[in-house]
Amino acid sequence: MLKRKKKEKLLIGRSEKIDLTDLKLKNLEAKVDTGAYTSSLHCHKISIEQKGKIKYLKFYLLDPRHPQYAKKVCKFTDFKCKKVKSSNGKSETRYIIKTHLKIYGKKLETEFSLSNRSEMRYPVLLGRKFLKQGFVVDVTKTNASERAKQKGLKQVIIMQKPGKETNQ
Repeated sequence: MLKRKKKEKLLIGRSEKIDLTDLKLKNLEAKVDTGAYTSSLHCHKISIEQKGKIKYLKFYLLDPRHPQYAKKVCKFTDFKCKKVKSSNGKSETRYIIKTHLKIYGKKLETEFSLSNRSEMRYPVLLGRKFLKQGFVVDVTKTNASERAKQKGLKQVIIMQKPGKETNQ
């Protein structure tokens, strides 16, 4: 969790460029979706494998059509399964991993469900569980964190009026 005054939030737009530091991906486009609870990461060939007594989740990041695709295989031993309601309203079981995301120069840990987002414009979706870590969304903006960096600002902070808490 970012350390700042209780009523301060960082401003992000409807889409942002992020880094997934543990996965060595930089400037990845992410859609901010306040309607989604969990964040989602595009990958393919998801499987559970076992070596000795250790089970691990194996998947390929992105897909061959994505410009940053590098045939990168990821393996996680720390993962879980969860029922997630997809954008079409159907529930499906997805694997969930925890990894670090970098935005505004801050490194934050968050959960991602793994899914095939090849038909979607953005390979990453940032949901409410991530946004609760101290963000407010302005849908009229895009790449607010990148623009702040270009202007020499460390971050754009929104101060809320005392007693006017917003639900995220």
